[in-house]
Amino acid sequence: MEEIDSLLQQQLVGRIGCYNDDKIFVVPITYVYQDGYIYGHSREGQKIHMMRDNPKVCFEVDTMDGLNNWQSAIVWGEFEEMDTEDDKMNVFKILTDRIADRDASETMMRPSYSLPNPHPHNAGVKAIAFRIKAMEKTGRFEKKY
Repeated sequence: MEEIDSLLQQQLVGRIGCYNDDKIFVVPITYVYQDGYIYGHSREGQKIHMMRDNPKVCFEVDTMDGLNNWQSAIVWGEFEEMDTEDDKMNVFKILTDRIADRDASETMMRPSYSLPNPHPHNAGVKAIAFRIKAMEKTGRFEKKY
């Protein structure tokens, strides 16, 4: 379990899988894993609508240094949208603190009111803050000795 938690804490991008109306949707997100929760944010869209309708989700993260040196973790959990301004700001602070010193792409959606100099592409976009409570975790690790 420690290896899984370590991998989840080290990475910044993972893939969230959601299911609703006979559709499976998998998409990458930036995230922070902290205290048994995956924290993220997104624009209003298909992923958020699906998770609101069916909060049971799957989250995957991996790293690969070669075909014989990789790690992968899967988390099953429940989506929870942050409703209060205090909760939203807490999530944005967690994310900002973790990614502020990292290079970001021009199209990466950042919460414009929590990070300085947001990209104009994201101006006026309402960010949805959420977390996923990790209910079950598994992982696979292969390392050449």
